[in-house]
Amino acid sequence: MLTVDYGRLDVHAGERVLDLGCGFGRHSYEALKRGAEVVACDLARPEVEQVRDLARLLVAEGEVDESVMAAPVQGNALRLPFDDSSFDRVIASEVLEHITDDDTAFAELARVLRPGGRLAVTVPSWLAETVCWKLSSDYHAPAVPGGHVRIYRLRDLTRKLAAAGLRPGRWHRAHALHSPYWWLRCAVGPNRGIEENRLVGAYHRLLAWDITKRPFVTAASERLLNPVLGKSVVVYADKPSQVSGPAQALNREEMAHAA
Repeated sequence: MLTVDYGRLDVHAGERVLDLGCGFGRHSYEALKRGAEVVACDLARPEVEQVRDLARLLVAEGEVDESVMAAPVQGNALRLPFDDSSFDRVIASEVLEHITDDDTAFAELARVLRPGGRLAVTVPSWLAETVCWKLSSDYHAPAVPGGHVRIYRLRDLTRKLAAAGLRPGRWHRAHALHSPYWWLRCAVGPNRGIEENRLVGAYHRLLAWDITKRPFVTAASERLLNPVLGKSVVVYADKPSQVSGPAQALNREEMAHAA
């Protein structure tokens, strides 16, 4: 289930892509399949290790060429272990809402993106997130360690990208069908098991079916609802061109952080 539109991010074979806050690698795998050299970076080591293992499996099954593989890296968004202008494309999906000092994180994302490169940032959208916060204080920080610390409006996101020296451009919302699911979970208690509530369990099974089968009816419904109910908002921003040329290769210090 991708949040970023790879057509708008404009990822090409041979480009170097950073997937910051990679989680279990959903965006990394798509970039790899497109022939990009991907560095998956996350603060949590288990996520980094799983991305590494599944990427190796993709190579073994012939879905990804071994030549585009790069070592996953455990790293902090406030001190990214990469040189300036290291990447052609950068993805930061559902990361910044967890970071107290997000201005530093925005600056780091801009620093490692090469001039002329493009970045995609996704965060929970204002409406969907506001309803969740109002329904339950157990949904976000401080009740949830490492949880969401703020709610972004679109203008907040574009302003912070611009302050970091980037040029925000196109944007869209995604995952409208997920918003009511999270509202329902917050209403009954987000810490309760999914199958403890019949409605939550049924909705979760619907989303799982949609992700695996992607039938026309749910895909069409989500496209129609996304502009209003999208759970995530995605903004694409470019770094002004100063010096043309490919991104720099990863240095040895970066590889020392590899999982």
